[in-house]
Amino acid sequence: MQEVLEAAIEGLDPQRPVKSVAAGRTDSGVHAAAQVVHFDAAGPIPAQRWPKALNGRLPATIRVRAATEVPSDWHACFSARYRRYRYTIHNGRTPNLFLSAWSWHRYQLRLDDQAMEAALQTLLGEHDFTAFQRAGSRRAHARTTIQEVALERQEDLISVELQASGFLYGMVRLVMGQLVAVGEGRLSVAAFERRWRAQARSEVREAAPPQGLCLLRVGYPEPVFPEAAWYDCQPRFQLKSPDPPPEPGANGVPASAAANATPALPGCLELTAVSPAPP
Repeated sequence: MQEVLEAAIEGLDPQRPVKSVAAGRTDSGVHAAAQVVHFDAAGPIPAQRWPKALNGRLPATIRVRAATEVPSDWHACFSARYRRYRYTIHNGRTPNLFLSAWSWHRYQLRLDDQAMEAALQTLLGEHDFTAFQRAGSRRAHARTTIQEVALERQEDLISVELQASGFLYGMVRLVMGQLVAVGEGRLSVAAFERRWRAQARSEVREAAPPQGLCLLRVGYPEPVFPEAAWYDCQPRFQLKSPDPPPEPGANGVPASAAANATPALPGCLELTAVSPAPP
């Protein structure tokens, strides 16, 4: 994405070589709803006209939502106080084509979201998260501060949000792989906590796939952009009802349990944009 954006900028401001700096890097296949980028411009285009000008040159998969002029010492990465990511899991038995590009379809069994949330809570605070750092990182250390965590289940959809002063290379996907192991009962909450506190990187072998992950927003000491352009720009999928109950004998479900299950209506999908007020 960086090369494509810089080529578009150079086409509008050819006076100087362009070097853009992003608030953070994302793996291939990971989405970004509110990535922040800064660059130096020498041409006559005012800040408020850059989004329209750039969007006319960018592919449809990249959109500029807002632009503003900032002081020369402002930095998209180093001035940030936090980054917030959201990971979406589709925990229904039946795959959904409308969700596949934006979520991880994972159904071995119904995930225990309460156990997953308990494991999440252990991450809060400043710690060494070596266990959740992929090989190849250029960071001098693995300490960072997890400021907020949240987990929400809406029928067969589970969304997990993590907010931190910074994230290690591959951190969120490794955390999610371990959380799913907790949700499936393959890993206890205590074992989850022991692994990361002991920096047992060799025991953390599962990483969640990239398509469920989205950089939700980047926070700065003072607001830089209008709220609508940066605060919560990833639309949320909403399933009207979960998958129907399993057939008798399916996945080890006894006939009596299937018979007593509450019937569900056929799944219905809505796409809505949710924009809560900033704190």
